[in-house]
Amino acid sequence: MSRRRSSSGAGQARRQRSTARMHAVQAVYQLEINEGRVDDLIAEFQAHRLGHDLDGEPVISADREFFSDLVAGCHQRRQELDQLVESSLSLDYAIDRLEMLLRALLRVAAYELLARIDVPARVVIDEYVDLSHAFFNGAEPSLANAVLDRIARKVRADELSKKVR
Repeated sequence: MSRRRSSSGAGQARRQRSTARMHAVQAVYQLEINEGRVDDLIAEFQAHRLGHDLDGEPVISADREFFSDLVAGCHQRRQELDQLVESSLSLDYAIDRLEMLLRALLRVAAYELLARIDVPARVVIDEYVDLSHAFFNGAEPSLANAVLDRIARKVRADELSKKVR
């Protein structure tokens, strides 16, 4: 019986992190548009937006600590993340040509691949590709998958080279 309870707790934690990722992408996007103070934006999201979906409807609560780390980390390491994303695009494609929301999604995912080694690379890729489907209807999810796979192979080569059992 305790086993069932802990697995549902793990499922709840995964859903809270997924929600935190969605909000982190929105926050990083908003930072690019408004270039406000990152601490103020994190506080605004924590007070008014976490736990609501894209249309403002209530959803599962977000992992607030995880959200804050993703947003603050993206802000602090933006130049490094942009270089990493751009080097993972096609040779003739610059990061500035990406749609702003896609650029925000790739920054957050790249940060998570770099800094959150507690989360398996394949989980990070799957989460952000799934999230890209929520934001886009065209080729963007495929592009996100390809770029994130390239980034993961650069920054988590040892992890990805291990055989899956």
